Amino acid sequence: MRAPRRLRRSGVYAAVLALAAGALTTSAATAPPAAALTPPVGFTADNLTTYQTNGIVWALAEANGVVYAGGTFANVRPAGAPAGSSTTPAVNFAAFNAATGAPTGCSLSFTRSSGTATVRTFALSPDKSTLYAGGYFNAVNGTSANGLVAINTATCTLRPGFAPNFGATVRALDVAANGTVYAGGDFQTVNGQARRFFGAITAAGAVTAWNPDADDPGRALKVTPDGGNVLIGGDFFTVGGADSHALAVTDAGSGALTRAYTGNFIPSTAVIKDIVTDTASDGWYVAGEGTGGGSFDGRLAMRLGTFDQRWRDTCQGATQALRVYRGVLYAGSHVHDCSTMGGFPNQVRKHLTAQSVDDPAMLGWLPDTNDGIGEPVGPRALTVSSRDGRDFLWVGGEFTTVNGVAQQSLTRFANTPDTGAPSVPAVSVSAPRAGEVKVSWRSGLDLDDSLLTYRVYRDGGSTPVYTTQGSSLFFSRPQLTFTDTDVVAGRTYSYRITASDGTNTSALSAAASVTAAASASPYQERVLADGANLYWRYDEAGGAFAADASAGDDGGVYMNAPTYRSTPSAVAGSAALSLNGTDEYVYSDRLHHYTSPTPYSIETWFRTNTTRGGRIVGYGNNIGTAQGHTSSISDKLVYMTDDGRLAFGVQVGSTSSRPTLTTTASYNDNTWHHVVATQGPSGMRLYVDGVVVGSNTTAGNRSYNGYWRVGGDAMPTTWPNRPTSTYFAGQVDETAVYPSALTAAQVAAHHALADTPSGPGDTTVTLTPDDDAYVNSVAPNTNYNDNQLASRGSTAYLSYLRFTVPAAPAGQVLKSARLTFRTSSDSTAGSSDSHTVVPVTGTWTESAVTYNTRPSLSSTVLGTITGATSVSTDHSVELNAPALGGALGSVYSLALTSSGTDSLRIWSSEVSTAAYRPQLVLTFGAE
Repeated sequence: MRAPRRLRRSGVYAAVLALAAGALTTSAATAPPAAALTPPVGFTADNLTTYQTNGIVWALAEANGVVYAGGTFANVRPAGAPAGSSTTPAVNFAAFNAATGAPTGCSLSFTRSSGTATVRTFALSPDKSTLYAGGYFNAVNGTSANGLVAINTATCTLRPGFAPNFGATVRALDVAANGTVYAGGDFQTVNGQARRFFGAITAAGAVTAWNPDADDPGRALKVTPDGGNVLIGGDFFTVGGADSHALAVTDAGSGALTRAYTGNFIPSTAVIKDIVTDTASDGWYVAGEGTGGGSFDGRLAMRLGTFDQRWRDTCQGATQALRVYRGVLYAGSHVHDCSTMGGFPNQVRKHLTAQSVDDPAMLGWLPDTNDGIGEPVGPRALTVSSRDGRDFLWVGGEFTTVNGVAQQSLTRFANTPDTGAPSVPAVSVSAPRAGEVKVSWRSGLDLDDSLLTYRVYRDGGSTPVYTTQGSSLFFSRPQLTFTDTDVVAGRTYSYRITASDGTNTSALSAAASVTAAASASPYQERVLADGANLYWRYDEAGGAFAADASAGDDGGVYMNAPTYRSTPSAVAGSAALSLNGTDEYVYSDRLHHYTSPTPYSIETWFRTNTTRGGRIVGYGNNIGTAQGHTSSISDKLVYMTDDGRLAFGVQVGSTSSRPTLTTTASYNDNTWHHVVATQGPSGMRLYVDGVVVGSNTTAGNRSYNGYWRVGGDAMPTTWPNRPTSTYFAGQVDETAVYPSALTAAQVAAHHALADTPSGPGDTTVTLTPDDDAYVNSVAPNTNYNDNQLASRGSTAYLSYLRFTVPAAPAGQVLKSARLTFRTSSDSTAGSSDSHTVVPVTGTWTESAVTYNTRPSLSSTVLGTITGATSVSTDHSVELNAPALGGALGSVYSLALTSSGTDSLRIWSSEVSTAAYRPQLVLTFGAE
């Protein structure tokens, strides 16, 4: 995003603005993409050794394996050479071997008798025998030239007799199949004839009739593949006197408007910097640069046949240059905010990106430069060249680093080989219950491979015990999980993980160790049973990864190294996290999409003696701490006032209304307290230490994309009793978020369980159904014995599960029971209704049961399933243990039923993945 342009004219205008133009991407692909790259990415992110310039490269073009660079510079030097050393004169123009990155010996000097000479654009004749160079100069190798010259690519000499006269800087060029050269820029005359900002000449240098007659400078143009039209872009507001801001389609012969873009199609605060065409996708692509959050800084995909828009990228970051290669649109920009695209919020700038020509979503190709010198913007020009059996993407601009290493103004990437290994995964391990070790890790990052393969190694072994794949981008690094069930209570296990792109493999992660437990934490089991889809226990010993103990795999990121494994904790068997109240916090590693009035609950334990208050848990639209990178929108907040009172508030829509519940008592007494905030159809509730302390009827909040944050974020002064510090100084433990409003009974149960350690002698037994099936009232004589079960009331489905239940171990009784299951991948699998678990009193067989022969059921409700609204998600329902006690030592059947209209579908015991099968989990202990 740049400064306004309507006020920037002539001298400064010409000196700092440019179009990076040149030949379209090479049509011939001479080598397949590197095997390690994640399709459709075609280039690695490994920058190759390339000569540098000592100034800005504004233009690139390629012909016959040679890449031409034009700009504002005086010399070139080898890669790695510091500025001013090992230089070779190259006055605003240089030519390089595409495969080696070294100069070819083609040397032309573009100069001016006064002012700063510069080359701003290139275009090639269709046969690539002639390179046209435009810019702001009046001599080339001492020969008079006014803004445009023709260069013989075979001899590196100027074409004699070609001497058009442009009245000011030429910023854009393209050449039609018939040899006509189209130009755009700051000029208002060509060969003395009026041509405001756009004009064309013949191959001999004569002015043609093409005259779009724009009212402001041109910065981009491209002849359509059929030769019938010229696509133009720039600063203009009218073309031929008709409204069409920044973008227009003109007749290739006359310049008359073929298609205008009016209204706010391109906002008045934006200009167009580059246009490329691609016949394979029937598309043309547009680069925008704007001023202000509502402007246009991204990319447009347009249709060649109709000139209509196919998609629009609304990321912010001043796009300067585009190229298409093998169905991927590569862009040079300084993109820094893609929140309007469902991507990353306003953060550090990224300068090179890729997206499919069919979809604006960002692909996993992210080498990077810095902003560099000049305005600064970073990359300014792109071109693709082929040589010696390889394809290369060349990048020019004003940057001074590439992938963190000094390299000025030029770099290049190839389609093979890929030499960069993924980052090492960050690992966390836990022993959530008997017979299980849960290994969680934050996805690795590879700059050209979004899909990586992970291998888990146990106890120093060389053969992985688990292998899986996962996708990640720099702004989205999801948690992955492996549950090891081949463990023995009391034994310590260690785990290490690698990430591989198929060719390159990361180093092993540091070993993470845990001792397998004999039983589960009752507190944790209740949190999970009540449906938490984010549950941070803060048991990591260090690092940046906060594991999610729920099935949501919604890991967190520790910022600024808070104090790990703090004691005492709020819940037996778990550590706590200490925050300094200045800059330490945790944010969710996944972008969430909340639409009011979706119900939710926020739960955490905290301990503090602060007198400055702070945000304990909240939701916001950003993840950083630096100025401009904290949340500009935030609600669903639990915070502490300076005097130690607790507040729970939301923002109603985009209004200034912030309904807030605030306690009368203070809780900064340096003891552990439990806080739960819920919002649902009946309104807001605030609970402290298991008891409701405030409520209202506000059911709505603000709808937006954002992140859960623990420990701090921005807070506007409009929040009631806003604390002095928006960062929390104290300890937090057991933070959970639920997709439902917890009931008062659930909240009280959580509070009561916090100090209830699992019994050291408890025995846990996990059972898989011997038989299961479901019936359907619409097909009353059909038996459904497949890999799914179903439950619904209206047009009923009922499901049946049979277990062989063991007798209680000697001296023990059944203490708890739960049914675990996973919703299937069917698009209708999730259900907003409640579903009950009841005993089956009649007889049935898996292979024969139908709706008409269904067994009778008990009226006793063993448990109620709620909140199973998502597909492919693990769930658990607590069952009435005393009611199950009479079934010990027998074969026992359960049924799933409902009175609602929304079906629930879960995987059955027939599903091929064992971890997806339903299980009855029984815990026995001393009386």
